Amino acid sequence: MQTTIRHAEQDDYAAIAQIYAQPLAAAGTMQIPLQSREVWRQRLAGMGAHDRMLVAVVQGEVVGHLGIHPVPHPRRSHVAGIGMAVRDDRQGQGLGTALLKAAIDLADNWLNLLRLELTVYADNTAAQRLYQGQGFVLEGTHRGYALRQGRYVDALAMARLHPVPPALA
Repeated sequence: MQTTIRHAEQDDYAAIAQIYAQPLAAAGTMQIPLQSREVWRQRLAGMGAHDRMLVAVVQGEVVGHLGIHPVPHPRRSHVAGIGMAVRDDRQGQGLGTALLKAAIDLADNWLNLLRLELTVYADNTAAQRLYQGQGFVLEGTHRGYALRQGRYVDALAMARLHPVPPALA
């Protein structure tokens, strides 16, 4: 399976909306189910100058999405949060790994980020394994973090520090 990771384009909004509208993606992220395509069109159009959105493309279809969102506070300018999802029928095929590796490469080598951080639901063990496999470590638990399908669920705080921060050449 040939996978291309690229920057999200404005025309990708409908495919991104479809990813997050699917049951597994909606349950595994902080996105609200059944959001309109217009919400995603506006998000892509209104991205901050330092935000990055990547997509995974297979056979011409956008099947995965990852956002890199730098923290705007001056004393945390070395930090970005990430969020991601892969279309339900494409999970378990390495697309999440490909997206995450591309994001880490950007963070480590181009965006001057020392720290990537995320939250993942405590019961989403597949995502936790994905993140751990790319160097993220558990930092803590947020109890009652979010409402999902009518119940409050816990989330785990995870982060990854650049293993060898850049030095002067």
